[in-house]
Formats: sequence, structure tokens, C-alpha cells
Amino acid sequence: MSEHSVEIRVVSRLADIGQAAWDACACPEVEADVPATDPFTTYRFMSALEESGSIGPGTGWQPQYLTATLAGQVIAVAPMYAKSHSQGEYVFDHSWAHALERAGGRYYPKLQIAVPHTPATGRRFLIRPGFEDAGFSALVQGAVQLTQNNQLSSLHITFCTEEEAERGRQVGLLVRKAQQFHWCNNGYGNFDDFLASLNSRKRKNLRKERAQAQSFGGTIHTFTGDDLRPEHWDAFWTFYQDTGARKWGTPYLTRAFFDIAQETLRDDMALVLAARDGRWVAGALNFIGADALYGRYWGCVEHHPCLHFELCYYQAIDLAIARGLSTVEAGAQGEHKLARGYLPTATWSLHYMRDAGFADAVEEYLNAERDAVDQEIEILTDYGPFKRVQVEEQE
Repeated sequence: MSEHSVEIRVVSRLADIGQAAWDACACPEVEADVPATDPFTTYRFMSALEESGSIGPGTGWQPQYLTATLAGQVIAVAPMYAKSHSQGEYVFDHSWAHALERAGGRYYPKLQIAVPHTPATGRRFLIRPGFEDAGFSALVQGAVQLTQNNQLSSLHITFCTEEEAERGRQVGLLVRKAQQFHWCNNGYGNFDDFLASLNSRKRKNLRKERAQAQSFGGTIHTFTGDDLRPEHWDAFWTFYQDTGARKWGTPYLTRAFFDIAQETLRDDMALVLAARDGRWVAGALNFIGADALYGRYWGCVEHHPCLHFELCYYQAIDLAIARGLSTVEAGAQGEHKLARGYLPTATWSLHYMRDAGFADAVEEYLNAERDAVDQEIEILTDYGPFKRVQVEEQE
């Protein structure tokens, strides 16, 4: 191997890569003293998942971090995991697993390049500036080679950027298109400016919902940074457990994750809590990027009309406007978001199937699915709450 060759390694502990090397690839912008574009790929977030036991033994997410090194310098990394199930991914491949297993194959384990439990778009091939081509090629080739060498069924890169999806397509990976609902800040000065962009009926409905939610008999508070306290996480953990038990059976994040978050992630988070009769009764957790707010978790111990919409969607819009952020990503699924000003937005993933026949079948499925997604985005956008001129501007 010459001194100019790129060396690929798989590392099972983030600490063996180190924060400086990881963040130089994941969020080099922080060197200019600006917030990380994507808070979810930072060392502090990824290590919180690992150190808290939210990933690792017994979770079905076994870290296999991929690194590319050139002349002794880490030039690219990828958050890769060996998966024994398809939970916590939000890009659903259960039908693929069933199809392969019915045909006598074995779908699990598989390799996944993703941020665990986080359906937010961002770079998945984290490359140090100046090494874009070498880093991308090394990570893709390394991940595919590992899939082949270990006779795994497949490799999946989920919630990647559109640019990564196109580059992946060019090197032979299969592209999958889906959609989420995102809110876009069109230079609004306040929430009333946003309301003015809606058609009359929807504007009245939103005002009615906000009024109903805010009359629940308590107060709403937003905490971030040093205003966050351990007691806030005690309350939110109760909410999160309830939601997790109902949606997934078992919450993905452990209690320890929120303790670590209090120490290392509090500047990346905005926690919206509702209090009534001296206790916290509901909450919504957001993560803050350089230009986007990411809605992640919601839960409650008391049910009040429209409080979910207020805490998750309207408070997020208020916060994004106040901070000058361009987007609110409201997480996976939920067509009810459309009426609240969140429009359908394309999301992307890449896939490699080791078996050629299986790959052909999946590719045929993805081609048909993309056409259906395009039609769905067009139809849903037409049903959006904005005045017609506003919809046209956002298209």
C-alpha cells in the first residue's frame, strides 16, 4: 500500500476515532464558530446514543463506524451499523425482508448507514473538506465490499441528501424516494405573517386551534441551553415512555440518553413543555441545526384538545421564525401536518442488494414507487393550506 492509498477501517467505538477527527468530517463548520448544520451527525450526539446504551448490544444497532484515512489523516467517516431488524429506521423495508426470506434467503443482518432513531435528512458520507471525491468513493466502495465479504443481504443509506442520492445512483446504487412534511420559512416576521399566507378557511382553523390549545388551563414554556434542567428531563422521560410504548412497543432511547443530553446537547435542543396545576403535563422535543429545526418527540400525561398541534407544530414555527431558521422538519409520516402549513418534501435513500436477482426485483419496485411518490407530492401540495400564489412560489 503506497503512502497515498486510502485505508478503510471499521471501528466499533466512536472514541477510537476521536471527537476531533469525527467532527472535522461531520461538522467542519463549527470551526468557524457557527452551529452544526446537522446536529445529529455530531460526535456529541452520536456518542450520546452509544454511551447511553440506546445503540449497541441488545438493541439491534451494532456500531460498525466506517473510516477512510489518507496519509495518517481521517478524511471521511460514516455512521454504519450492523442491523438485526428494521426498527428505528423510518424507511420501511419489511416487505423486502419478507420477500427474500420467503425465497429462501436471509435478510438479516444487514448494514445500515444512518443516524439511529432519527428520520432527518443529512449527509451520511461525512467527508473532510477538500477530499470530497476520494472520501465518497472510499466510503461507498468500503461499505459495498464489507457487504460482499460478509455475505450480508444488503446495504442501506437512509435519509441521505439528494446530492448523495444522485452520486450513489451514478455508481450503481439503487435510489429510493419518499416524502415527509416540512414547513418553509418564506421570510415571515412572525406567526401572523405566516397565517396571512394561508387561505381564509385554513387561517381561521389554525387560529381556532391555537386558541383552543392555549386555553387548556396552564402555561407553555420553551427551554434551551442552560435553561434546561434535570427535572425537565424527568418529566419528558415520562412523556417519551408513554409515546414509545404506544408506537414502538419499547422506547428507542434510554433514560441515560437524556442525562447525557443535559450535559452535552442542551445547546442543540429546544424542549417545549406545558404545565398545569403545578406539574408538567405534555412536551415536545426539538433539535436545532444551523438553518433548520427538527421536531423529534412528543408525549403527554393529560390529553387536551389541539395541545399536540400547538406544542409540536405551532411552537416550532414560532421558534424557527424567531431564530431565522428556514425549515422545520416535522419527522416521519403524518398527513395531518399538511393542514398546519407543512408541505410534502422529498426524502432519499440508497440501497445495495448483494443478490443480483433480488436487486432487479427491488429496482423494479423502486421505479414504480418513485412515480407514486411524485404523484402523491403533487396532489398533497395542491391540497395544501396556502393561497394559490404561495403554493406556486414554494414549488
